[in-house]
Amino acid sequence: MTKIISVTGKGGVGKSTFSSLILKYLTQNRKKVVLAVDADSNSTLGEMLGVKVESTIGDVREEMLKEKDNLPAGISKQEYVDYQIQSAVSEEDKFDLITMGRPEGPGCYCYINSILRTFIDNISSKYEYVIIDNEAGMEHLSRRTTLKMDSLFIISEPTLIGIKTADRIRNLAFEMDIKIGNYELVINRAQNGLDAELEKLLTELEFSKYHLLPYDPALEQLLIKNVSILDLPDNSKLYKKILEIGKAL
Repeated sequence: MTKIISVTGKGGVGKSTFSSLILKYLTQNRKKVVLAVDADSNSTLGEMLGVKVESTIGDVREEMLKEKDNLPAGISKQEYVDYQIQSAVSEEDKFDLITMGRPEGPGCYCYINSILRTFIDNISSKYEYVIIDNEAGMEHLSRRTTLKMDSLFIISEPTLIGIKTADRIRNLAFEMDIKIGNYELVINRAQNGLDAELEKLLTELEFSKYHLLPYDPALEQLLIKNVSILDLPDNSKLYKKILEIGKAL
């Protein structure tokens, strides 16, 4: 059975970094091919994984709308879109990557979005793990593009505003009746732990659990050099914390 791991949070908190490191853990320790879905319109996950993305789902959607009256004979719209999306999947050694991108043109995308969701549901069933790197804030959840998640990791910086924002995202998912196994808060760059006010706030919130991730100079060097985050050393202090989270998946 496929396990869906979804990652969200407001912009700049480290969603793609966390998604990349969870992917690193799964490919190293579970020995399974993993599907990574970059659902953030900024589309940074591929860069962090060292993957050159040639085509996005947004590209497929735009092309489909342009050619809707000129489809090849003898093929249905569903079959045509399935073929085009499959060609947009980046196949790596231990994982595959789908980049959603963003639509550029005007008009209604409801029908195309429905086809895309059906395809993602179908392809996801072929993998043991699917990691979804969502858009900043609540945009992805509000569109209800994913209605089942085994774990929702909400990333925050170690501030009062950041953690309250993370809790609002959790509440939105709950109110929309999205099936979620665990709501887990990940507080990034928590170098010196949390102060008393933040500790008190966490006792009042309804997350399944929370995790503190340290600042790691080794990660900063990879980002500066534009090197794949998968190259982060296994003995780095950040990756050691990721190992603890990964073992609980």
